[in-house]
Amino acid sequence: MIRDGDQLGIMSVDDAQRLADDADLDLVEVAPTADPPVCRLLDYGKFKYEQAKRERESRRGSRSVELREVRLGSVKISQHDLDFKSKTARKLLGGGDKVKISVRFRAREITHPEVGRELLDKFYAMIEDVAKIDRNPNMEGRSMSMIVEPAKQEPAATEPAADASPTNEPAAQPVSESA
Repeated sequence: MIRDGDQLGIMSVDDAQRLADDADLDLVEVAPTADPPVCRLLDYGKFKYEQAKRERESRRGSRSVELREVRLGSVKISQHDLDFKSKTARKLLGGGDKVKISVRFRAREITHPEVGRELLDKFYAMIEDVAKIDRNPNMEGRSMSMIVEPAKQEPAATEPAADASPTNEPAAQPVSESA
């Protein structure tokens, strides 16, 4: 029997129910398979509410990662268009999504897949400070694509150097000169 984190010991069900009634709480069996079974005295409605609240909080913090696509069009894309597409990819990566970067080969461009790979490598070089490669470039029909994911940001050193003093020593106290 547990109440407010304190163990009340082993007792009969009738005694435990009497304690619960006196305290205007519920008798809840939390570990029925234990020997003897473990019960708690608590407000069951409040317990269920707090449990649901914790579950909602955990769901709110988690966000599913989507796979978004940035199409570079042809291998003949201009530098301005490439810059614009890299800005879009940065925005998507900043939002936590994975980004599929694809280039489509038209007509006889398919005979030179190395040109498409160079373009994807050049594009990755533009965004490599915010991305890391999840899947290397490969052919999918008439297009070549690669998948990048957000790079893990290392926490910046926000601790000032003044905080470098050992924590187990007491802080220095001013000495009074009244002697």
